[in-house]
Amino acid sequence: MSQSSRTQFTKPGRWVIKVGSAVLTNDGLGLDHQRMATWASDIAALRQKGHEVVLVSSGSVAEGLIRLGWKSRPHRIHELQAAAAVGQTGLVEAWQQSFSRHDLRTAQVLLTAEDLADRRRYLNARSTLQELLKLGVVPVVNENDTVGTEEIRFGDNDTLAGLVSNLVEADRLLILTDRDGLYEKDPVSHPDAKLVSEANSGDPALYRMAGSSSGRLGRGGMTTKIRAAELAARSGADCLIANGRCDGIIGQLASASEVGTLLRAGTNPVTARKQWLAGQLKAAGSLVLDEGAVKVLSEKGRSLLPVGVASINGSFSRGDLVLCLDAAGRELARGLVNYSADDARRIIGRPSQEIESILGYCDDEELIHRNNLVLTL
Repeated sequence: MSQSSRTQFTKPGRWVIKVGSAVLTNDGLGLDHQRMATWASDIAALRQKGHEVVLVSSGSVAEGLIRLGWKSRPHRIHELQAAAAVGQTGLVEAWQQSFSRHDLRTAQVLLTAEDLADRRRYLNARSTLQELLKLGVVPVVNENDTVGTEEIRFGDNDTLAGLVSNLVEADRLLILTDRDGLYEKDPVSHPDAKLVSEANSGDPALYRMAGSSSGRLGRGGMTTKIRAAELAARSGADCLIANGRCDGIIGQLASASEVGTLLRAGTNPVTARKQWLAGQLKAAGSLVLDEGAVKVLSEKGRSLLPVGVASINGSFSRGDLVLCLDAAGRELARGLVNYSADDARRIIGRPSQEIESILGYCDDEELIHRNNLVLTL
């Protein structure tokens, strides 16, 4: 995508804008109200040009630490939950004050990974956000750290932002961080590192560039932002990573300025149902496929039959999400399985016409139907 093709960002569209703790709290010195006011002004200007915005905001735990007088982020889950509960009120109040100067209303939306893993709750969250946008409200989304546990949390708000992009079918995801974008090497240890201006979101080389660094206050690093871009790409959204401390950065990007890093979606968006399937973070088990099944799934997009499965891992029930792996353990796809793990183990490697004679019943000829299967290559 050339600079001229960035002009698409000037056209009215739906934005998901994620603000991280490092820029929101000025590295832990409390909420940066002045910067929040600037972002609110930029978002108000976007809306006046016909854009819609969903804001994914970190900062509740960081604000809670300040209010509680704690000097560092705790590790115990209950202490983190307490900090989030204390800080969330201040975070929401600060955003509302910033947007009210532009006669804009905000709405707090707290989500857990469970909300997006359950199909009914996923649709309820989707409907709520769509209605808020219709009403002209700016949704402020955050992970529900107050009740979240390691088993049900997203892990970071970058991942949450990618999934919210799917949820609202955003046109673009903007991640505001404390760096100018993605560099080819760590710019801290390599001062000569070059900024990546544009790349495809699915390029494996991006992970090698990102390394494994993470911030003192946040849970994510550049790797989680690349993962978020991949998630957003499933609904056709491009991802922009830019420095949130740069004054007017939102307006610059919306004016097609070539700043930050653009990670292009590069693929046609999948259906809303398959976005949900791909976005689920927890799988109940996995199926290891033989070479023939790997080829059928990756090249022809067909259903997965029992005959193409070599082995099964985990314990799952009918309707659970399972991963489809090749012999090397790489994930090819994921989908909703038609048989429990116990029954599946009895029929794998066998043709579908033998299912009834083996199990005494045959609900489906496929282990996973193509309508409930999404490629994640």
